[in-house]
Amino acid sequence: MSALLVTIDHRGVAEVRLNRPELHNAFDDALIAELTAQLQQLNDNPAVRAVVLAANGKSFSAGADLNWMQRMAGYNEAENFADSRALAALMHTLNGMLVPTVARVQGPAYGGGVGLVACCDIAIASDSATFALTEVKLGLIPAVISPYVIGKIGVSAARRYFLTAERFDATTAKQLGLVHEVVDRDELDSTIETLLTTLLANGPHAMAAAKMLIQHVGNQRIEPGLIDETAQRIARIRASAEGKDGLRAFLDKRPPGWVQPS
Repeated sequence: MSALLVTIDHRGVAEVRLNRPELHNAFDDALIAELTAQLQQLNDNPAVRAVVLAANGKSFSAGADLNWMQRMAGYNEAENFADSRALAALMHTLNGMLVPTVARVQGPAYGGGVGLVACCDIAIASDSATFALTEVKLGLIPAVISPYVIGKIGVSAARRYFLTAERFDATTAKQLGLVHEVVDRDELDSTIETLLTTLLANGPHAMAAAKMLIQHVGNQRIEPGLIDETAQRIARIRASAEGKDGLRAFLDKRPPGWVQPS
């Protein structure tokens, strides 16, 4: 049975589905390598307009696989560094994708599973989903996922949940900013479908540029260099073929070229 299922529909929506339900979709080095490669391929595919990260079974992802952790326990520091760099590369790849990414969180997400959620642009969670950063229970730290998780929940919440390893529910995850919507499990797919319809109506190059803008601006101070940089970015978009088509379509009251006929 494949540990990863990937489909792309006629609209260019790719679904990447973790498929180790018997192991609560915990990941090991093999799954990390496969998932990283698949995400890179999707990012390089011009036909892909959005990516949904989902999972089969009761859990979204329990983080690290126990057998993988047993092997890591025997590694020296250099081997652990190489192993950790692979997980860091997965998070960096997911976080840096040019197309919108949506996490479909149907169940528990722990440890590295929280990292996957944090690396997605938008996260929709079932009201039965739970979350925890459990690394300190094992004498470890949530190191490679920390830039993304702290970016979502902030330093104050990280100082609590990184240290306590306590479990929190989907409502709390929304309050912290880790997820954007909490819905009944039966409404998960319809909510994501509505969101995808909204995303697909937007300019694909503009959304990619908007993602890069967010990463560039981030927590930078507002000063002359940043002001000029943001002005240059909008100037490039306005002068692009997509930008011109979008403005003309708005003025002509017609759909822009990237919107598929219904």
